[in-house]
Amino acid sequence: MSESGAYRRAYDAAATDPETFWLDAARAVDWESAPTRALDSTTPPFYRWFPGGTLNTCVNALDRHVAAGAGDRVALIHDSAMTGARVSFTYAELLATVSRFAGVLAAHGVRTGDRVVLYMPMIPEAVVAMLACARLGAVHSVVFGGFAAKELAARIDDADPVVVVTATGGLEPGRTVDYVTPVAAALEMSTATPRAVIVRTRPEVSIETPATWLDWDLEMETAEPADPVTVAATDPLYILYTSGTTGKPKGVVRDNGGHAVALTWSMRNIYDVGPGQVMWTASDVGWVVGHSYIVYGPLFAGATTVLYEGKPVGTPDAGAFWRVIADYGVRALFTAPTALRAIRKVDPDAALLDEYDVSSLETLFVAGERLDPDTFAWASRILGKPVVDHWWQTETGWAICANLRGLEAMPIKSGSPTVPVPGFRVGVLDASGAAVPENTEGNIVLELPLPPGTLTGLWNDDERFVKSYLDAFDGHYLTGDSGYVDADGYVYVLGRTDDVINVAGHRLSTGSIEAVVASHPAVAECAVIGIHDETKGQRPSAYVVLKSGVSIDEDTLRAELVAAVRADIGAVATFRDVTVVQALPKTRSGKILRKTMRQMADGTEVVVPSTIEDASVLDALAAVFRT
Repeated sequence: MSESGAYRRAYDAAATDPETFWLDAARAVDWESAPTRALDSTTPPFYRWFPGGTLNTCVNALDRHVAAGAGDRVALIHDSAMTGARVSFTYAELLATVSRFAGVLAAHGVRTGDRVVLYMPMIPEAVVAMLACARLGAVHSVVFGGFAAKELAARIDDADPVVVVTATGGLEPGRTVDYVTPVAAALEMSTATPRAVIVRTRPEVSIETPATWLDWDLEMETAEPADPVTVAATDPLYILYTSGTTGKPKGVVRDNGGHAVALTWSMRNIYDVGPGQVMWTASDVGWVVGHSYIVYGPLFAGATTVLYEGKPVGTPDAGAFWRVIADYGVRALFTAPTALRAIRKVDPDAALLDEYDVSSLETLFVAGERLDPDTFAWASRILGKPVVDHWWQTETGWAICANLRGLEAMPIKSGSPTVPVPGFRVGVLDASGAAVPENTEGNIVLELPLPPGTLTGLWNDDERFVKSYLDAFDGHYLTGDSGYVDADGYVYVLGRTDDVINVAGHRLSTGSIEAVVASHPAVAECAVIGIHDETKGQRPSAYVVLKSGVSIDEDTLRAELVAAVRADIGAVATFRDVTVVQALPKTRSGKILRKTMRQMADGTEVVVPSTIEDASVLDALAAVFRT
């Protein structure tokens, strides 16, 4: 990387003079009372950004664009592959709708600091409800619609909401998803006592709702629009419970001021998206990616955001990605690697791409799990556009490492999310806390304080916050990922630290083995886990899904993969187990359930996350593990 380029100047400025850097970034946000200092470090490790500043997040997402004369610009496009509906909202229209629903919430007693739980499908009302909470200074907690009643009840208990907002159901290919039953059951289980449940009745999901629940449309008819409420920059904007949580959930808390500054900065400098340009984040509003880059980030930037209902990959519509890009002139697409692998499996030659004009697309961004080299190469080849892997977490709220396309486009290295984003000081430590040399794997950590927009703590649980993230290495946040940094400063994330296995005393990353396996031309996707070995303690075992239409003898595949791993990693890996499977277990957000697979292989009690995409896949794997 250039030692004098825009990236280096920004990174050094954020590291050496964060006060000036972040106060300058804060000028892109509309404040009721602008902050005079950036960081409050008086009570470490509980750092706060922009103390003394006051603002309203909804004003920054909507009101200010309307006031600036951009009210007729399209803010939100809802594209439902399930109903065929395509609806657009201008900034003025979305502001009017959000203001009115804020009035609905206010009429039912929602005030600044109160919590509102949202359990919604991918419909415009989900975005409206989030922004309406922000308008009132209330704290929204969106629970992904895949969670069952027990998990929803735990989150309701923890957040203790004044109001719950839901819909009669969601739509997926070939089926409808009942939301009423799990919400009703969760409220029965919960000790919380919300004053009201507001339900959006969808004609496509006709389910009888409890008589005490309130109808969204009827409430909106009589509501008075609510004005925005000014809150402190350090006040909470939302609580988002981490996916896969068992027992008491961990509620990640995001503030108002740091969140607005960080996401506004990221839209311009990472995603290179500005006013009037279109960004499509193919995720769900129930996940952090949906919070940051379906809802808040694009609207802060005055851009147009696409809210897509349905699975944009797989049978029968593997061309949905290309269709949406062409229809709306998408400039930046953000998705998960698993989506690209699904497209490639159905349409390996990308024949469907030829049917659409995707020339508007400037960059494809991916995150959620490691982008394997083969998928990276395939996507780069068929699109002829930069394919940017970037790395972040629910806790960070935005990218830790990225190729900052708007600040300074940098060379892309397969397997790396490029470099630390200004504000994030990335280190790699061994178990003793000592820094490791370049190209040496270790624990990836972030030096405190974390930049604006990251978690300020866990909801009502400071002790757990410290224990979960800060106790392992003094002065650092533990990401839970392992990896290394190369001589050019590029970061390589190999996988979760619990994906490191011990083979005859040698610690090996299953992520590095997966990278080799995934590069085989016959492999669509794979997972490598450690299984028990009587002699060596553990050994790696690969489970692979073949590309559509590929025919290869399993013994031949095994021999080729064993040779490849031996060549790239060495005989120390003791790699010899390869099993072809029809599918891998995943969450609905596309993450492979490696932990669940390890539990099945070990014969321990299997904890199946309620967000699993297809539970029947586990039955097929169980038969594999039994043999």
